[in-house]
Amino acid sequence: MNAITAWLTQYHISLTPIVTSLVVLVVGLIVISLLKRLLEKWLKGVQTHLQLSVVTVTAMIRFATSVLWLIVLLIILDAWGVGLAGVWGLLVSGTAVIGVGFLATWAIVSNCTSSLFLTIWRPFQVGDTIVLLPENTGGRAIERNLMFTALQEDSSTVIYVPNNFFFQKMFRVTKPASTDKSA
Repeated sequence: MNAITAWLTQYHISLTPIVTSLVVLVVGLIVISLLKRLLEKWLKGVQTHLQLSVVTVTAMIRFATSVLWLIVLLIILDAWGVGLAGVWGLLVSGTAVIGVGFLATWAIVSNCTSSLFLTIWRPFQVGDTIVLLPENTGGRAIERNLMFTALQEDSSTVIYVPNNFFFQKMFRVTKPASTDKSA
């Protein structure tokens, strides 16, 4: 026991947060187990009245249990001196970064996939006149890459339309007049 006390003293660790953590874990385990059993019993009783599936009941129990364990974790972190404001800031920042990353990835994948389908189905080709509806904006298609289709208006202004736009809105295609004078 003296070796453990010496080691804790060497690294400036107080015995209070360790004991608090252990007590919170044991109490949390007991309380969560009891609440889980009560919730299971209650949900099984109302399952037929509310027409809940077994999968829904299981998901509700898992969600409630996860929330309770998260509360236990936050209490333990507070006992070790980790501020909840810092944890909250970290979670919000991390979620925001992940959300922006998913949004950017979705936009890239969506436009690249749309480009592939435009290549396969060929609703228009370079040189065709495209009018985007209902805005009535458009021009002659001068280029298409993985992300955008470039439309040149009569005023020589170029509009870059994301490729996934052609799967979300209606558009009108006019083929160029044939220059064949063999008749």
